[in-house]
Amino acid sequence: MEKEEFINLISEKMKLVRTEQSFSQDKMSEILGISKKTLVQIEKRRTEANWTTVVAFCALFNHSQLLISSIGDNPVDFVQLIASKNDGTPKEKTMGGKVWWKEIEYRGDFRLQQNLISNHYRILDQYDYRWHSSFNKEESLSRLNELQAVGTIEIDKGIGMGIYEE
Repeated sequence: MEKEEFINLISEKMKLVRTEQSFSQDKMSEILGISKKTLVQIEKRRTEANWTTVVAFCALFNHSQLLISSIGDNPVDFVQLIASKNDGTPKEKTMGGKVWWKEIEYRGDFRLQQNLISNHYRILDQYDYRWHSSFNKEESLSRLNELQAVGTIEIDKGIGMGIYEE
């Protein structure tokens, strides 16, 4: 999903999330830091929210079930995926992809999953930590091979991955 598509999707969901949260237009516009007139224009689909408003919206309403089910992932993670390249270091612990994800490939202790809604990819380790996210399958498969190779070398040397020490 491209940035413009994501902005469009979030703009479409703003009124529904506002209603889900039982906020008036006045309160929602105050929370988002935009004018009520702008919010009305977005809700009536006369205009789209700007990127800053979308980011704020996703951050403030990241626990909205309606928003999560529309994206198929944590909204803040999705914003980060769109906004920047993944640096390949382990991120937060996930729930392992029991609901919105299908397993694509396994390599050692790592697995590649694809989101059923947005179709983006991520790599999780055996402890469900996310190591990579991308919209590109080939890039994700390449990263999966790299992670598997590095993990095998470090395990063979007795080093471990270095993030699970208790």
